[in-house]
Amino acid sequence: MTKDYLMDLLAKIEDERAGLDLVSAGAVREIGIHENSVSVDIRLGYPLADGGEKLAMEIKSRLESDPGVSSAGVNVSYKIMPHKVQEDLKPLDSIANIIAVGSGKGGVGKSTTAVNLALALQLEGARVGLLDADIYGPSIPTMLGVSGQPEIEGEKIIPIKAHGLQVMSIGFLIEEDTPMIWRGPMVTSALQQLLGETKWENLDYLVIDLPPGTGDIQLTLAQRIPVSGAVIITTPQDIALIDARRAFHMFRKVKVPVLGVVENMSTHICTSCGHEEAIFGQGGGEQMAKDFDLPLLGQLPLASEIRSSLDAGQPSVVQSPDSPIAKSFRQLALRTSGELSVKPRSMTFKMPEIVVQNQGPAA
Repeated sequence: MTKDYLMDLLAKIEDERAGLDLVSAGAVREIGIHENSVSVDIRLGYPLADGGEKLAMEIKSRLESDPGVSSAGVNVSYKIMPHKVQEDLKPLDSIANIIAVGSGKGGVGKSTTAVNLALALQLEGARVGLLDADIYGPSIPTMLGVSGQPEIEGEKIIPIKAHGLQVMSIGFLIEEDTPMIWRGPMVTSALQQLLGETKWENLDYLVIDLPPGTGDIQLTLAQRIPVSGAVIITTPQDIALIDARRAFHMFRKVKVPVLGVVENMSTHICTSCGHEEAIFGQGGGEQMAKDFDLPLLGQLPLASEIRSSLDAGQPSVVQSPDSPIAKSFRQLALRTSGELSVKPRSMTFKMPEIVVQNQGPAA
């Protein structure tokens, strides 16, 4: 048994969340060899609170199926690292990664996805914040069932806590029925203040629900916010896909890596009989992902449960964390954070060399 032999075995094991094998994903931290017994330390770059033990058992089984390995001990852990942002921007203090959730148009479930994505990341073990960047139509407070003025500490705004998330929205600072009759520069300035003047506490991820569209406001925001990666939300129908493609080109223009595409309202689930039907067409999100060589991060249903839970301020991931819908959001969260985990890291981070231990039996 040699290091190269064992690494070749590990290179054949795919990490479906990161979209790469364990070696290419940089997940192999340490290996130990004692005759034909081995031990492997795997460290993932994304949260996997509930699935770590299962993944360890899968890797163990794959290794022990090789005739050259008599026994294998596998440990799986995770550590979320900061990743590169646009070249002319610097990451913000206390926020490792910003994930922007955008769409080319409104009405595709972007805010719904952003809320449940943030909650699902938290459920997997990450420290998560959520910023409602839709200044004209802030809906996040209602979806999370929170309201009221945030407290001020010195010159910083203390984010509102909602279901464990750190949340900030212009909706906390104005009356519910007050229209935001602001021009573009005022909106951009307001969002930068909400982002920079909020006292975020050691976040692994800050999910930003961007305003819909690809106009001057969205482009300016994408240029001024240090983003690690973006997620594009679309529905299967052609008109949504046209605008979603524009969103992709916007992010590419400002050099924000797009982590993938989410096809929302992929199918409709009947409340009465459970029948599932693709009422908005089929394959649109999948085709867009293929055209731009992007991962299809998830396909989410159009279900009454999603709408009613948000109206009640109890999103699906909170209200029914073990339901099929919540599991779809959790899979989306793992796929999104997995894709980000293999993107270039911040220049302040240096991946250590793999240590090979040739003493002692496998754990």
